Amino acid sequence: MASKLLQFQSKASEASKLVAKHGTSYYKQLLEQNKQYIQEPPTIEKCNELSKQLFYTRLASIPGRTESFWKELDCVKNLWKNRKELKVEDAGIATLFGLECFAWFCAGEIVGRGFTFTGYYV
Repeated sequence: MASKLLQFQSKASEASKLVAKHGTSYYKQLLEQNKQYIQEPPTIEKCNELSKQLFYTRLASIPGRTESFWKELDCVKNLWKNRKELKVEDAGIATLFGLECFAWFCAGEIVGRGFTFTGYYV
């Protein structure tokens, strides 16, 4: 266990050196490539305006998203009605998707407990 910890520390050290060496150039390059999205001047008022635009744009997209949700649900209902005609491939994909959702749920629970498997810190 101690050797694994030392290995991890050395890898983390290498990664932090790499970020320290190349991080600022990557940051500048990223900003240069995406300068068309940067609002000038970067004031608090402009940030508040943009956050309101994002909020209301998301709010306006709810009807379209609910419509697509109901279409997907109808598709699933149709598949369930015709489950005798369901291919093994489709059932396998659905099973793998369910397992992936369950795995993400478990990972989120572990992260929420502070990376413990046994329970919450009280």
